[in-house]
Amino acid sequence: MNEIPEVSERIEMIPVGYVENDYLEPVYNEEVYNKVSKIVLKKEFIDGLYRIEDFEKLYILFYFSKSKGYKLIHRRRYDGEISGVFASRSPYRPNGIGLTIVELLKVEDNVLHLKGLDAINGTPVLDIKPYIKETEEKDEETTD
Repeated sequence: MNEIPEVSERIEMIPVGYVENDYLEPVYNEEVYNKVSKIVLKKEFIDGLYRIEDFEKLYILFYFSKSKGYKLIHRRRYDGEISGVFASRSPYRPNGIGLTIVELLKVEDNVLHLKGLDAINGTPVLDIKPYIKETEEKDEETTD
């Protein structure tokens, strides 16, 4: 039951938008969490932003487009400890998917203004989901 099929599946995704900010290289920098970035959504997805301002925070899923290859064991950048890739926030991952929670500052047409996005300029955005505090905290309470 725990075996993974040998056949390789291919999953294709299209970006819903792209990141705009002043970060041009993928280097660890704690100050990024205090900076404002934009996500410019493709025009065909603009209706998907309807009522997004109901939420203070959002999950942003993005693709590490400049990261090549990965190591399963490496040194974490934020604390220097050795760990597995799944116990880190390394951009060098088997599927190169990034996830972060951001503060939504405002929406102008197809542009989201966000605080705390740890993705570099030009990064493809795969999806945007609302962070729902009551749901997240409820899940945490039930796992204790």
